[in-house]
Amino acid sequence: MSEPLECRFVAATGVLGVGVHEESLREAMTRRPHFVSADAGSTDAGPFALGLGVGAFPREAIAEGLAVILRHARPAGVPVLIGSVGTGGADVHVDTFMEIVAEVAAAERLDLRVAVIKSEQDAEQLAAWLAAGRITALDPAPAIDADTLRRSTRIVGMMGVEPLQAALAEGVDLIVAGRCSDPALYAAMPIAMGLPEGLSWHAGKVVECGASVCERPGPGVIFATVRADEAIISPIGPGLRCTPQSVAAHSLYENGDPFFFKESSGELDIRQATYEQVDPVSVRIRGSRFSHAERPTVKLEGVQLAGYQTILVGGVRDPFILADFANWMDGVKRRVAGSVERVFGAPLEALGGRIDYHFYGLNGVMGDLEPAPPALPHEIGIVVEATAADQATATKLAQMTRQPLLHHPIGKWKGSITGFACLHNPAHIERGPVFHFNLNHVAWPETATSMFRTTFHDITGA
Repeated sequence: MSEPLECRFVAATGVLGVGVHEESLREAMTRRPHFVSADAGSTDAGPFALGLGVGAFPREAIAEGLAVILRHARPAGVPVLIGSVGTGGADVHVDTFMEIVAEVAAAERLDLRVAVIKSEQDAEQLAAWLAAGRITALDPAPAIDADTLRRSTRIVGMMGVEPLQAALAEGVDLIVAGRCSDPALYAAMPIAMGLPEGLSWHAGKVVECGASVCERPGPGVIFATVRADEAIISPIGPGLRCTPQSVAAHSLYENGDPFFFKESSGELDIRQATYEQVDPVSVRIRGSRFSHAERPTVKLEGVQLAGYQTILVGGVRDPFILADFANWMDGVKRRVAGSVERVFGAPLEALGGRIDYHFYGLNGVMGDLEPAPPALPHEIGIVVEATAADQATATKLAQMTRQPLLHHPIGKWKGSITGFACLHNPAHIERGPVFHFNLNHVAWPETATSMFRTTFHDITGA
């Protein structure tokens, strides 16, 4: 009598670059998983990764985590799937990641058959699709036109399971994917094996952040098993425990709707999902459903240059300033605006620049949305952001804020007094180019794989 069909897999870490707990992964491999996976990117870190073509984690940290995963997965003969590499998942990130793969393969003496799936999109092609009605705005989304697409520094499409499944069918050891749906990394193989799509997607949803699905996150890995009527989520690591509440809570994580989750090929529906403790640390999921869309969609993520930025960081502790802080800052801003207009011959807005002030200790995190304004603090940190079309102008604008901040008077002062302390010397710090997201849209491709480019590479580690 044959064993019931099931797919076993390991989420090695919440994101590649924060570390992989090797002892836990070693134990997980004794349970004979069919694959090991790890997400490596997100828009959580902001638009800089796509704009600059760099990642949120040091190269060394990525290499260390990848080495641990391959060190245990390759001897077991199971594939490794890494998605959204380099944080942004653009072609430059994929190319850099492949350099790391080669270095790790050499250090670990591993031979690898690698599928590389690129997700960066051509702006001119997308402009043609926009004109043809093949790009649709999500909610909320900025208004876009063909020029928006052409101004984009980079645009990526978010792949679903289909490109991953095509690569797995080729018998590869490692998949290096550009921008990718996080749950797709885990749903691709169980769905390809014929297991229920609802359970496969739901399991992928709750394991993709690693031990964050646990009651109290800590070092370790997550082991999941998808069967015809259930998905079992089990943590492996010291002190880790999943509960129905922790798994249900992570099912809602990072979504606007608590029950429906859009993917490239359709929609996960967890309205009827149940969560049951099956042993002291593991939880069973049942009842998840998945409905296919009439045609696939691919979410687009793009960034464009917002300008160049210079910042200045300091603080105020003078009790007289703090007692009348709003009026004092208004005076500082008026002095800065007047200086800018006098020196440049035009107001700040006409220069295409802006100066923003952030007050830490006084609604610095939530700003005007703060529901409970604090009592008068004993100190306030001030961060000045000067943004302009070029770095030189941004720096000049930041420099023009320092003197007013240092010496702008209040009524209770007598003589010249300094009330602002700069953290750095020189006070200003050039941040370079800064970016903003300019797309929240989906494209309508011919097929679920047609927007992605897959190549295969043999890497010799000997």
